[in-house]
Amino acid sequence: MEDKLMHQAHFEMNDMNEKLRRDAMNAMEVCGQRSMAELDGMSTGERAKWLFWNLHENLDALRKLEPTLVAQVMSTQFTISDGQSSWSDRNGLEKRLELQCKWELLLTYPSCQTEKIVELGEGWANLFVCEESLSHPVLSPQQRGYLDVDSSLFPNQLFLHGWLGDAVWQELKSQFYTANPACRTSLVLLDSYLFPVNPSYDFVSGPVGAVGFTNMEFQVLSHAVERRLTRRTEPRQRS
Repeated sequence: MEDKLMHQAHFEMNDMNEKLRRDAMNAMEVCGQRSMAELDGMSTGERAKWLFWNLHENLDALRKLEPTLVAQVMSTQFTISDGQSSWSDRNGLEKRLELQCKWELLLTYPSCQTEKIVELGEGWANLFVCEESLSHPVLSPQQRGYLDVDSSLFPNQLFLHGWLGDAVWQELKSQFYTANPACRTSLVLLDSYLFPVNPSYDFVSGPVGAVGFTNMEFQVLSHAVERRLTRRTEPRQRS
């Protein structure tokens, strides 16, 4: 009897979340159904809605464009706290990296393999430095984080929440504080690691309408010419 009640509660929760997701997608549908050719004439907020709607409602077709999300890091803040966590009921050392980002979307035209760069505006990436997936926000065991497209304070910007291991942070931290003015560090999310948060993909979790991801890269490029050459010669990963 108890198992039956738990199953019923789980079913009702999924059903409610799906209804909320549909409401969120309906709000983005006007932007999402516009063609790729119309992206240049859209605002950054409309482009973000276009991306999220297509990731949820048109994923197979969007994957053919090899969408890659790039967050160019503009500024960083690293916070260490010791004691009662503000995010959970745990006590102890807590490390958090906050990145102010300029977001871009890279798309590839299938016919000629030329790349289109679409500006998505500014946003934030909040990353906990820890050795396992987070209990707040709740993530699936192999999940690195999720992207959310909206906020009551900064409408239509991209917000990323997730975690990285301490060994990765040790590799990265010198790059964030380099004295080279031409050096650029970016957080990169490839298309094959992006999945809409819905019952079809139970290995990612997050807020209703969000996009979960299971892998992220950090790229450090030190000169504008080097960036251009790298972009031309780097093989693009395909799904």
